[in-house]
Amino acid sequence: MAEYQVTVYTQDMAYAGTKDDVYITLVGKRGSSQHGKLGRNKFFFHRGDESTFTVTCSADLGELLLIHLEKRGLVIKDSWLPAKVEVRSSNGKLYVFPIYHWLKGNKKHFFREGAGLFLSHLADLPLLFCLLRWAVYKEGIPLCMKANTLMSLPLDDRYPFTRDLEFGFTAVAAYVLVLSDYVMKHWREDAFFGYQFLNGVNPMMIRRCKTLPSKFPVPSNMILGKSWLILRTEMKKGNIYLSDYNILDGVETNTINGRKQFLAAPLVLFHKNEYNEMMPIAIQLKQKPGKDNPIFFPTDSEYDWLLAKTYVKSADFNLHELNYHLLRTHLLAEVFAVSLQRNLPRVHPVYKLLIRHTRYTLQINFLARNLLISKIGILTLYTASGGKGILTLLDRSVSSMTYRSLCIPDDIADRGLEDVPNFYYRDDGLKLWNIMHRFVHDILSFYYKYDWMVQNDAELQNWIQEIFENGFLRRSETGIPQKFTTVAELVKFVTMVMFTCSAQHAAVNTGQYDFYGWMPNGPSTMQEPPPTQKGKADEASFLSTLPDVETTVLIMATVWLSNMQTSDRFVEEHFTEDFPRYKVTVFQRELKKLSKEIYKRNRDLELPYTYLDPKLVENSVAI
Repeated sequence: MAEYQVTVYTQDMAYAGTKDDVYITLVGKRGSSQHGKLGRNKFFFHRGDESTFTVTCSADLGELLLIHLEKRGLVIKDSWLPAKVEVRSSNGKLYVFPIYHWLKGNKKHFFREGAGLFLSHLADLPLLFCLLRWAVYKEGIPLCMKANTLMSLPLDDRYPFTRDLEFGFTAVAAYVLVLSDYVMKHWREDAFFGYQFLNGVNPMMIRRCKTLPSKFPVPSNMILGKSWLILRTEMKKGNIYLSDYNILDGVETNTINGRKQFLAAPLVLFHKNEYNEMMPIAIQLKQKPGKDNPIFFPTDSEYDWLLAKTYVKSADFNLHELNYHLLRTHLLAEVFAVSLQRNLPRVHPVYKLLIRHTRYTLQINFLARNLLISKIGILTLYTASGGKGILTLLDRSVSSMTYRSLCIPDDIADRGLEDVPNFYYRDDGLKLWNIMHRFVHDILSFYYKYDWMVQNDAELQNWIQEIFENGFLRRSETGIPQKFTTVAELVKFVTMVMFTCSAQHAAVNTGQYDFYGWMPNGPSTMQEPPPTQKGKADEASFLSTLPDVETTVLIMATVWLSNMQTSDRFVEEHFTEDFPRYKVTVFQRELKKLSKEIYKRNRDLELPYTYLDPKLVENSVAI
């Protein structure tokens, strides 16, 4: 006879418990236990409970490989969320089976022992994948999960009840527009305009300018403000920067409430002055130079210059929302999530690393497709690029997306921004990337001792292959790997996924209401065409160019929702071995240290940069 002590942990969250009966089978190398009920008579598994039972077998089962769990009951809709199951054998060895998976209905569920990845005898065990299906939402953009309704999403990927309540409450509160006082007071200022290209909601456009493009004929001998510095000289010193919105050129614009809308494709030149401020010094609103496309300067009239800056902010709003926010975080995160669940079992170290960073992404993206970019979506109806323009811009954005641009160390280097002062997105982002990279390296190096182990991991290779095919549409020019050949390649890619789904999304999402809450600082559309000559703008013409009231209110409500943070910070322990568990604690300690450093720095800043503070960064794209 052999006795096993089985301890079942139910997750501590709303509706995680069950009143149904729970049955278990232990499977080892030498045999299996009988499929037996846990507990005598009627036993309830309450949320947060830890329940221990004894399972008796006629003989020792040997090394345990997996368990079967089954929930039986008359209440078919009674779902159960166990956290983990621990089994201690008669010789004292402890086996841990991480679950963190909703069990629904009367069927068996299979879970491998947490440390069982590279055991050869696992090859014949059941494939424990969630077989999601791919679907094409629109040609030319990353594929998504096939789902017709929210209820067709896996339970693990749906918001818990508490988050649903938050959505309902916040959607009503969204119409109570509490403006960002700082933005409202400073939005006209050139220094604040330039600041936002480094630390605003879209820090992805600016790059160092070594040579003026021919399409932007700013005089190289131009004197910069009151400093008497010359453009040509400052460019040689590396103090000139450029944002080029050429990707917007020719995008078909929307019609809102029967009125044609307008979208500029501007070029903006900046000078890092002696006070380390990023000051705009020239703006051209269309790509092709000409008499009807004047270059605006800070020395122009107040409203000529203000209007030019506002066209830039409107262009930035449209490109930010569709490219840097929707495509490069939301849509990519869904590709990572679907491929993860389709190809990697729950005991795989990459699954354990990334499952927290893909949680709830399927639901938020389902909502986004229906509420934001569908035919009746807010972005479709109330932005300049809405309608056909959305698909054009997304297609162009996919074509311009590269692997290096998704990895912040490479992206910062490629844009020549390594030494720009007061660039907090870069400072905090690089520190976060390095902390994540060390953690991912330590974890994966524990499991993959040699490159050949990566090369021979068929599940891992299927994961990256599906990402390449369905996320990057088989475009090898993106630089996205089609397969992994070294541990180093794997570590970098997993770090990129982790960073994209958490930190990068926080950087381009969390500040939306802060910066767009004052509409003139980021209009979703412009109601008049870009000016073709100077000296015509005044306060009345400026105001008539801004979006109408309905558009403003609906966009404000949308960006308010984007600022909402989740309270779903439940503890999940997927790693069972001592070394990875220790590295998790080191990782958490380093994040807390960085959070304290950011807090200390922010105390001395007029406008604190908090978007990449680890304690405020969401684990996943869940809003």
